Formats: sequence, C-alpha cells, structure tokens
Amino acid sequence: MVGLVAVLAAAACSADGGNETSDSQARPAVGGAADVGGAADAGAAKAQAGADQDKAGAGVSGAADLRVDQRSIIYTGTMQVRVDDVDRAARDATARTREAGGFVGGDQRTSGSADARAELTLRVPADRFTAVIDGLAGLGKQERREIRTEDVTEETVDLDARIVTQRARVDSARKLLARANSINDLVTLENEVGRREADLASLEAKKRRLADLTALSTITVTFVGPHAAPPVEKENDLGFLAGLRGGWSAFLGTLTVALTVLGAVLPFALVIGVPAAVLFRLARRRRARRTPPAGPAPMVPGPAGPVGGPTPSAPPPVPAARSGP
Repeated sequence: MVGLVAVLAAAACSADGGNETSDSQARPAVGGAADVGGAADAGAAKAQAGADQDKAGAGVSGAADLRVDQRSIIYTGTMQVRVDDVDRAARDATARTREAGGFVGGDQRTSGSADARAELTLRVPADRFTAVIDGLAGLGKQERREIRTEDVTEETVDLDARIVTQRARVDSARKLLARANSINDLVTLENEVGRREADLASLEAKKRRLADLTALSTITVTFVGPHAAPPVEKENDLGFLAGLRGGWSAFLGTLTVALTVLGAVLPFALVIGVPAAVLFRLARRRRARRTPPAGPAPMVPGPAGPVGGPTPSAPPPVPAARSGP
C-alpha cells in the first residue's frame, strides 16, 4: 500500500512537471479507488505549503498591510434627517449617490403632509463613505446617526489561501481523471472532481460576497417631514415605574390575545352551540312526557274500626247460667 501511494504521488508530481514518459507508469496505478483522495491531494500539498508561507510572510514582513487602506473593512451607516421636502431630499440623495459612483439599493416612501417619510438604502464606494454620509446630513437637520465597522481582513486572507489550495486539488483530480482506464475509476474520479469543484465554487462565492461588502458600503438614510413625530429615546428599563409600565403592557397584550381568541370562537359557538342547546332542551321535554308520574304508596288492608277512634277490644266472656236447687 505504501508503494502504491508513492507511485501515485510520483505520478501527480511528474504530471505537473510535464514529463510524458511517466504516463505509462501512472496508468496501472489509478486502479485503487480507495487511494483516489490521497493521490489527488499530492499535488495540492505543495500549493497549500506555498499559500501558508505567503500568508506567514505577509504577516511578518508586510507591515504596510496594517494600514487602514490595505485592510478589508465593511462600513455600514444608519441615519435620520428631518427635511422640509421629503421628495426633494430623496432626489438629492439619489443624485449624490450616483455622482459618488454608487447606486440606490432600496427606496420606500410614504406620502402625506404630516407623516411624509422616505427610507433609502444606498450603496457607495468605501472610499466615499464619509463624504456621502456628511453630504446627506447637510440636506436637513440630522437627528440620528450610527456607523458600524467590521474588519474582515483575516477572513479574506484565509479565503484566498483556501481558494488557491482548492484549485490545486481540483487540478490534481482532473489530471487523474484524464488517466483513468476503467469504468470504476472513471465514476469515482468524476464524483471526486464534482465535489471539489462544488467546494471551490462555494469558496469563490464567499470571496465575491466579501469583496462586494468591502468595496461598496451601505447607508440607510431616512428622511422625515417637519411635522413628523420626533424619534423616541430609549428610557431606563429599571425602577418601579418601568416595572409598572411593563406589567400594564403585558396585561393589555394578554387581554388583546384573549379577546382575539374569543372573537375567533364566537361564530362557531353561535352556529353550533345555539342549535345544540335547543335540541338538548327538546330532548329533555320529550323524555319527561314519556315517564309516568309517581302515585301514592298502596295501603295494606287491616281490621275495620271507627275512623280516628281506638281499636275495639274483644267482648267480655258471658258467665254460665246457674242451675236451680
């Protein structure tokens, strides 16, 4: 097995050097399907080592990479501006964004004299982020601004190294696929090439996403009219009054849910419950009519006697007649 792996590694290295005489030695060695991953990775090991060395060298000797303009930073801004004319401010913001080389990613507007509102999502180049956001603040009275940054330099460098390594693994698998001389090897290597190409496409998609976020910053600006309600400041959530407000809000929420459930059940109760109650009462009445009424208990016959009087006693015995002398 060790000799087979060595032959496969030698075949991959000789293919990178362009030696045509090694093809006859590599053909019989492709038959081991279990060693496809190790053989395809032989040519990628050198690329991985070179990428690691370049990354380490950039961290040691590349002192210029520590500068802000050499780092990959994602800028995100959120602001609210009160203006006299919301539509005109939205048009000016769109024009400023296009002049800076960006575009409008989203536009939501609400018409009305008192509640006019426009929310724009602007994508501008990162180097023009500060200038554009300051220009938007000058269109009216700025009421809120929030700027967030995320440094993704390490993630970008790591993705670059992984992409280089994955490309080398794909190339190695393709070279072995070209030398396959059996159906089993062909199917196995095709599956391996497809899997590695899918991993490479995923890494490249992540890199493009990061490149888009770092190249174009996102600004979400909200323009409100002069009569719009001011922004609500976050209050302290501690103390008795805060607890009372929270409890009252919870009570109102529970009551609202209960009324909602009652409103949902009431139609079913009217359509089904009322007829059911009527039928139940009718059934009880019909059952009551069929049951005979209970009469008084029967009397047991006894000796006759005066009503309400004492029971007569037996007559006294008659004395026998006395005979003469």
